[in-house]
Amino acid sequence: MEMLLIELNKENNIPLYEQIYEQIREGIIDGKLPVGEKLPSKRKLGEFLDVSQTTIELSYGQLVAEGFITSKPRRGYFVQEIGELAYIQPVKPLPAQTEEQLTELAIDFSPGKIDTAYFPFTQWRKYAKDVIDESAQHLLLLGHPHGDPELRQEIAKYLYHSRGVDCTADQIIVGSGTEQLMPLLIRLLGPEATYAIEDPGYPLTHHVFYHNNREAIPIPVDDEGMDVQALQQSVATVAYVTPSHQFPTGTVLSAARRTALLNWASSNENHFIIEDDYDSEFRYTGRPIPSLQGMDKAGNVIYISTFSKSLMPSLRIAYMVLPQVLLESYEKAFIHYSSTVPRLDQHTIARFMADGHFSRHLNRMRKVYKRKLQLLTESLQQYAPHVSYSGDEAGMHIIINVHTKLSEDALTKAALTKGIRVYGLNTYRKASKSEHPSFLIGFGGFADNEIAPAVQQLMEAWHISS
Repeated sequence: MEMLLIELNKENNIPLYEQIYEQIREGIIDGKLPVGEKLPSKRKLGEFLDVSQTTIELSYGQLVAEGFITSKPRRGYFVQEIGELAYIQPVKPLPAQTEEQLTELAIDFSPGKIDTAYFPFTQWRKYAKDVIDESAQHLLLLGHPHGDPELRQEIAKYLYHSRGVDCTADQIIVGSGTEQLMPLLIRLLGPEATYAIEDPGYPLTHHVFYHNNREAIPIPVDDEGMDVQALQQSVATVAYVTPSHQFPTGTVLSAARRTALLNWASSNENHFIIEDDYDSEFRYTGRPIPSLQGMDKAGNVIYISTFSKSLMPSLRIAYMVLPQVLLESYEKAFIHYSSTVPRLDQHTIARFMADGHFSRHLNRMRKVYKRKLQLLTESLQQYAPHVSYSGDEAGMHIIINVHTKLSEDALTKAALTKGIRVYGLNTYRKASKSEHPSFLIGFGGFADNEIAPAVQQLMEAWHISS
């Protein structure tokens, strides 16, 4: 293709890279850009539109991340096969997990840790003090079983603007953690439901299915996310996925597979998707990956997330968005239940969100974690080609691959003898294990000046030199 006809409005507030991204995306969805079509080079398109190559690179990078185009080394960018895109809709731009108690170690690369140094204590203290007042005596009584309306309304507004989630406050159920909401959801979907889980995937969810006597079928994950074809060939009726930042691999569910997954769900009234959006706030290149719920027209997606990564794990507030088809059944099944989250906490966070502090905190932390990620990858690059990494576009952990004859278990033990805990990728797998050692390396809990020394000590434990 010689050139793309793209109209840019440099006077409005929409970034130029987003305008370019949107118009190319719509061209692919509408079929105006056929499969296999080569896009103009970044240099040529930048010159044609009178914008920088960096702007074009951001646009192309987002399209690659969402699976609309593919990059071929030394050849350029090409339109991908994405199937029937009946469900793909534009969404608004912008913009977890718990861990078991660990032994005291010198270095812990846990993917569940956050940076507590930047928590907005001053603002939080103000709202907590305002809530704990004699004028708020009504908050000492039981509130709405789904969670107080004030908090659910703030969550609904936040989800719409940041994730494109289309819901009302009435569809939101607030609970004390994913592990408290998931059993309710399992009961709601009934004993006949069979669950598909990502492999590798989030171990806590695997345990929840097991302890609730539900069959969970592992479905392989590759560089496009869950293998939907394998899902279609299984007997599963409910698919549990982390599409925007797959845990633990960090891959993004491609556009083609998003469409296929939504089509699978809509093909049967008993099919549902549980979309766990555990750390979608922290994407460092381009714009956030759209939520499945925002693309869903048939009402088959159950959206679930928490404040664990965005605020603090100890807050113990999670929420799920139920499709209308399940809402009435939920209300009947759990009519006598009370909300498991203290109302004082609910109103503290609701006011914190209403006054814009939550968004400002996320913007600040996104920059903090992006800087930490850069420090981590720069440290790891010194040990190439013995170590490579992936999943570095979002979240608070990456995957490192160690190119050695030693096994994953041997490397884990070698690190532990030096007081370093690492998390092998095979521990997150249910089916076949990989012979190539890979590890989750969390960076959220490290101070900036701790990252390089921690990497150095880990490499020394593995006898890998720079």
